[in-house]
Amino acid sequence: MQDFDAASLALPGIRQLQPYQAGKPIEEVERELGIQNIVKLASNENPLGISHLVREALTQKISSLARYPDANGFYLKQALADKFGIAMNQITLGNGSNDVLELLARTYVTAEHEVIFAQHAFVVYPLVTKAIGAKPVAVPAKNYGHDLDAMLAAITPKTRMIFVANPNNPTGTFLTTAELQDFIAKVPRHVLVVLDEAYYEYVPERDRAPSLQWIEDYPNLVVTRTFSKAYGLAGLRAGYAVSHPQVADLMNRIRQPFNMNELALTAALAALQDDDFIQRSVQLNAEGMAQITTFCDAHGLPYIPSHGNFVTIEVGPKAAEIYQQLLQQGVIVRPIAGYELPNHLRVSIGLPEENAKFCAAMETLL
Repeated sequence: MQDFDAASLALPGIRQLQPYQAGKPIEEVERELGIQNIVKLASNENPLGISHLVREALTQKISSLARYPDANGFYLKQALADKFGIAMNQITLGNGSNDVLELLARTYVTAEHEVIFAQHAFVVYPLVTKAIGAKPVAVPAKNYGHDLDAMLAAITPKTRMIFVANPNNPTGTFLTTAELQDFIAKVPRHVLVVLDEAYYEYVPERDRAPSLQWIEDYPNLVVTRTFSKAYGLAGLRAGYAVSHPQVADLMNRIRQPFNMNELALTAALAALQDDDFIQRSVQLNAEGMAQITTFCDAHGLPYIPSHGNFVTIEVGPKAAEIYQQLLQQGVIVRPIAGYELPNHLRVSIGLPEENAKFCAAMETLL
């Protein structure tokens, strides 16, 4: 055993990685601190839980779990195609949208390529880039968001992919339809633009870009979405990409068989039918956002205006200490020093009483 060095056998890109740090689970805080009645506002989950249609569909499906799921997800693809006016052969299903982001990188990026993304953008972008051994190019943020002109300027002959999150996580910043379309139109066709719309449903309808329809004019555009946020299915892992059919065909060649399990397929299909649940979730989020930002305004806490289901608050150089003190009071939020925001905490929008508990805990610390 002494002459075995696992690290030396691994790919160089893997050796450089740090594991993804998720928001602390409630159970972990209970074990560590021995406290109860914990509020988790760390992972941008839907505080309403799941739709009653999803609950009913899952209950009916339990008896058939000894069977493999449909490897191609026909009925979910059909429902997505009908809902968004796209073709079924444009869809790639994933074990959460993280899965399709990785599939895209594995399909198109090699160690000879560069991948562009914004500073303060989703940590999975550099993770998948480094894992492949490609060169990550983080473009400095503009007002905590994407500097699209600088991202265009960063394109070189080696650039193969650009990740753009809209709204962005963890800052909540938002790009308008005109800004996005102008940017995509200027990107060379040999560079794939991956538009990550994980928080799409929280954007008011009047402000949503018709991104799926753009694919016909911009075949190098890929749009990814998830059921983990507004649809409340974070625990089941369901996401998808919409792309040119040729892109989807290539991604599906390396997609793991059965990468969406039977419960995820069932829940996602049912969730798409419940528009009322989405409307209630969006309304609750708007009210909760106002609840927390009003508290911040009253106490002089700067925050980044957000278009997602979270808000990033500047609490100062003691952010890590405040995070720990909030844990002691039974409130889990998200420290984001790893996103080069060491003075900020990201707070998910919860139920009114959960938001109130966060505000009360913060007030004692202030």
